[in-house]
Amino acid sequence: MRKTMTAAIAAITLVSLGSPSLGASAAPPSGDQAAEPYIVVLENGAAAGKVANEHSRRYDAQVNHVFRSALRGYSARMSPRAAERLQDDSRVLYVQRDGVARASAQSTPTGITRAAAVQSATAAIDGADQRVDVDVAVIDTGVDLDHPDLNVNTAGAVNCSTGRSADDGNGHGTHVAGTIGAVDNAAGVVGMAPGARIWPVRVLNNRGSGSYSDIVCGIDYVTAHADEIEVANMSLGGGGSDDGSCGNTNNDAMHRAICGSVAAGVTYVVAAGNETDDAANHVPAAYDEVITVSALADFDGLPGGGAPATCRADQDDTFASFSNYGSDVDVIAPGVCITSTWKGGGYDTISGTSMASPHVAGGAALYAANNPGATPAQVQSALESAGSSDWDNSDDHDGTKEPLLDVSGF
Repeated sequence: MRKTMTAAIAAITLVSLGSPSLGASAAPPSGDQAAEPYIVVLENGAAAGKVANEHSRRYDAQVNHVFRSALRGYSARMSPRAAERLQDDSRVLYVQRDGVARASAQSTPTGITRAAAVQSATAAIDGADQRVDVDVAVIDTGVDLDHPDLNVNTAGAVNCSTGRSADDGNGHGTHVAGTIGAVDNAAGVVGMAPGARIWPVRVLNNRGSGSYSDIVCGIDYVTAHADEIEVANMSLGGGGSDDGSCGNTNNDAMHRAICGSVAAGVTYVVAAGNETDDAANHVPAAYDEVITVSALADFDGLPGGGAPATCRADQDDTFASFSNYGSDVDVIAPGVCITSTWKGGGYDTISGTSMASPHVAGGAALYAANNPGATPAQVQSALESAGSSDWDNSDDHDGTKEPLLDVSGF
């Protein structure tokens, strides 16, 4: 169920381990059963820790994460019979089978130029290392904690995946972090919001694999720090849809958690996905509460097209051949042949909507830095209103010209 990262397309794919939820009418299992992973979502008024401890004793559940901020609940390993019996507890909203997420790679600092960060007075890109006063969470594979080109908030780092450290053993999360906020220090690369404080929220291991509950744990952590963190980037996704009710109808804990986090004031920016498909078929891209980003192929940082392709055979200034599309996409940003920071203090060039999303997250950070207290809806409106139509959408699959990220006025 796992793939290794390649230099083709960078994204995260969620892979279900089975049925997404258990209904009370499920047939009772028989015989001895091995423990399996579940997410237990509780009613809003429930005391998550107390209920988790009680269920651990009563149902022999091996509790892992306890969620208290974005939603109430916990993750645990237990038998399918125990998971079914939990549905009879009036404090339980639903029980969801846990899942697995994995990273599969794809590729430029021309994106910073094309998004007009060099014209932003807040970004103030001039090599003088003036840092933007804003906090951005990178919910990913971790971040290189001592990369010389990043301003990492190591005290705020958390690992919801395996091990204790939030250090990046994969590279994907560090690449995302660099596009958001690589320091403007005349060395390496520069990000959209130079020097932004990066909060590493590791939800995937060194192979780029992690569970749904790990991701919910990351969202829960960000929500607990919503008074400090303005923006969160999630360059990850998988099959699913938006039920329009924050996951209450289709038993989607990740959606419920994001809704809780957005309500707490955190702006979420997510990748549209790399399946050349309607983003409505992928989550979190389909969620209404997030800013969903598709990818533009741009090879020279300039409008007009005509630049020769570099790391992959897309056409300059057009919709990236791999990018998802559709009415759930809110903004388009450069996502092909993106150069950014990498694990081990290095740099790399990869592509994907995973690379487009952090451009917009950096743009959101610039707006938030100048507009303290702005709601996620206000941030999204500002980004969409400032967007440019100066790109060629002839290759777009739905004929819609999404606003191209333009932060020149931020």
